[in-house]
Amino acid sequence: MKYLLAPSLLSANFMQLGEEVRMLEKASADLLHCDVMDGHFVPNLTFGPPIIRQLKDHSALPLDVHLMISNPEAMLDPYLDAGADWLSFQYEAAVHHQRALNHIRKKGAKAGIVLNPGTNVDLIRDLLPDCDYVLLMSVNPGFGGQHYIPQVDRKIRRLTEIRTEMGLNGLNIEVDGGVGLQNLSRLRAMGVNIFVAGSAIFNSPDPKKTIGQMQQIIKNKEE
Repeated sequence: MKYLLAPSLLSANFMQLGEEVRMLEKASADLLHCDVMDGHFVPNLTFGPPIIRQLKDHSALPLDVHLMISNPEAMLDPYLDAGADWLSFQYEAAVHHQRALNHIRKKGAKAGIVLNPGTNVDLIRDLLPDCDYVLLMSVNPGFGGQHYIPQVDRKIRRLTEIRTEMGLNGLNIEVDGGVGLQNLSRLRAMGVNIFVAGSAIFNSPDPKKTIGQMQQIIKNKEE
């Protein structure tokens, strides 16, 4: 299982987005996490396929695109065609989950499903064989800088149990929301292997140094 750090561009300075991405590359980030919000499913607006396309054109880092939008099935192709390498959508917003997951995979991207903090992980048990990863939101989606919801710990442990029971050893577990230096070790121990961090990186005095510290923790390296 690979342990990956995915800085969230939601917390980046959009007036200097190119510079921010280059900094992430030099700091050895593993993925670029891109939160797509439509102002309907969540109370915020971010960006669409044109920004994803420009990121793809200017960065070698894989794009981890999270669709926090209503009717995500209608928007899979625009984001896949724009360059999403990992594409996930909200369980609560979709209707034909398995069809959407299989479509993402057929287009050559990794397919993920996302659960809000209040959604039971057992609801997606039958979908897991069609997933490359599950993203558990540890805050209510829509805004960066929120605090981690402690009850999500139980969901992580339960999803790890289900993964073992079903023999899905390659299923990645990703967590987004309130992730930082203070809880990376605990999340890793519970079974998380992809860590999305936004404000913990971009609001730190030295983002590049913070990424290095995070990588040491999640990859379990000695300083």
